[in-house]
Amino acid sequence: MNPLHNPGHALHEGAGSGRPGVAPGIPARPASRMAGHVLVDQLRLHGTDHVFCVPGESYLPVLDGLVDADIQVTVCRQEGGAAIMAEAYGKLTGRPGICLVTRAPGAANAFAGVHVASQDSTPLILLVGQIDRAMRDREAFQEMDYRAVFGSQVKWAAEIDQAERIPEYLSRAFHTALSGRPGPVVLALPEDMLSETVTVADARPCHVPETLPPAAQVRALADRLEDAQRPVAILGGSRWDARSVQAFGVFAERHALPVAVQFRRQMLCPVDHPCFIGDLGLGADPRLLAAIRESDLVLAVGGRLSEVPSQSYTLFDVPNPAQPLIHVHPDVGELNRVYQADIAMACAPGTWVRAVEPLAPTATEARRQRCGQLHAQRLAWSDPSGIEHPGALQMGRVMMHLNEVLPEDAILTNGAGNYATWLHRFYRFRAYGTQLAPTSGSMGYGLPAAVAAQRLYPERRVVCLAGDGCFMMHGQEFATAVQYGLPILVILIDNGMFGTIRMHQERRYPGRVSATTLRNPDFAAYARAFGGYGERVETTEAFAPALQRALDSGLPSILHCLLDPEAITPATTLSRLRQGG
Repeated sequence: MNPLHNPGHALHEGAGSGRPGVAPGIPARPASRMAGHVLVDQLRLHGTDHVFCVPGESYLPVLDGLVDADIQVTVCRQEGGAAIMAEAYGKLTGRPGICLVTRAPGAANAFAGVHVASQDSTPLILLVGQIDRAMRDREAFQEMDYRAVFGSQVKWAAEIDQAERIPEYLSRAFHTALSGRPGPVVLALPEDMLSETVTVADARPCHVPETLPPAAQVRALADRLEDAQRPVAILGGSRWDARSVQAFGVFAERHALPVAVQFRRQMLCPVDHPCFIGDLGLGADPRLLAAIRESDLVLAVGGRLSEVPSQSYTLFDVPNPAQPLIHVHPDVGELNRVYQADIAMACAPGTWVRAVEPLAPTATEARRQRCGQLHAQRLAWSDPSGIEHPGALQMGRVMMHLNEVLPEDAILTNGAGNYATWLHRFYRFRAYGTQLAPTSGSMGYGLPAAVAAQRLYPERRVVCLAGDGCFMMHGQEFATAVQYGLPILVILIDNGMFGTIRMHQERRYPGRVSATTLRNPDFAAYARAFGGYGERVETTEAFAPALQRALDSGLPSILHCLLDPEAITPATTLSRLRQGG
């Protein structure tokens, strides 16, 4: 059971677990503790088992508290990587990822990870060291107003001025990060406050209440499903888990409901599910978009239908969609904010699925046939066997091989770049918890996310796909993988340029290349320099044996794959783009 959702679950004696003769969940009699230790105790009490950090003198008392805590610590090489690792932890577990960074430069470095957590609806708590309270408003060394800097990107930003209030602030931080639409929280920790000795009781473990959909709305949903001839479901957002994904799959079959997933949420419906019809990402299948436009009922569960899945807000009219819309989202503030829904249901996906499971099946033979046709179209769209592009290394065949050899529970990560279109279109995601990618389009995400995933699940295969430009954003975290003996595999696609920007550049200003060319290092040598395995791959035939050697090495590995710059996407080349194709 997840302690974050069980108010009576105690994680260890003395941290909210009570003393002998005291009921569980009642705080123990407080003893004097250093404030930094109080903070660590609150983390553990609320379910934290892992933190990601770059150490700083501004929060030394917290580091001291971690020495004796039952919390695993991953030391990273740059705060941006640490924040991304914490965000990836939040995606995989549903619990807030915890990131510890030092004052202003460290906090600024972490900002990209906070932005990912914000747009991806991921629970994250960023704990930032702060200057002494007595030095405020003098522009002291590394002084920063964290409320002002982070305020527009987080659910809550605050500074803990009184050590006695640490349990209160941490409790609120966990509840805020997890409640409604999950997201990031930032807490600043004045250095002098952390070193104080205080006597304060622990808070109770975090418990996020569930909101059930009203019975009248569930009946209205049943009526709409009964009447629909061309329904479609679109899954997205967060607050899913393996059980709710499986339960929705059963629901979809009972109602012959075609299921699409939002951008980089492909793990919400297995690719081989008979109702799966594709993903609403960049370069989506035109037949999928046509099916949604022609639908007479859209059931959107969990997501916001933001820019990418809505195809730049063209798939649905704003604010009144042409298609009848049932929108399920855990945050009432998101409902009807952009799209006016016919039925707006404020609850988390898992709660909603449990509420609608008892509904009588509404599937008809016509709807089953439509489901089958749309599923067959998706299978054809995601078959790379007939795709050829310039160059000796064919990415379609690379993806086919990965589909053959990677286990069903392998975790695939990526950042941003045209290389990711091969993964999203052709890789067969078959299980929940197997995809880590930023819907915010943040470059550099894949490598730190892979480190976090392998740290959490050492028994699973973790593969990062990265472009040459994307990898170099946080390539130093390969050292973190080596330090902790994490056998991640990086498939580094090198075409010598910032490919996505070059694509747009060639479309709008053909032949006028500026600021998109890259001169890259030998990435295989880079891997070996850190103590990992590295190999250069230049042809399709060389990929499979190189992959096997990398996996057999048991080391963090980089396969440096040379891709012809002409192969800009699965659908076109640079030359055709210049010609208007």
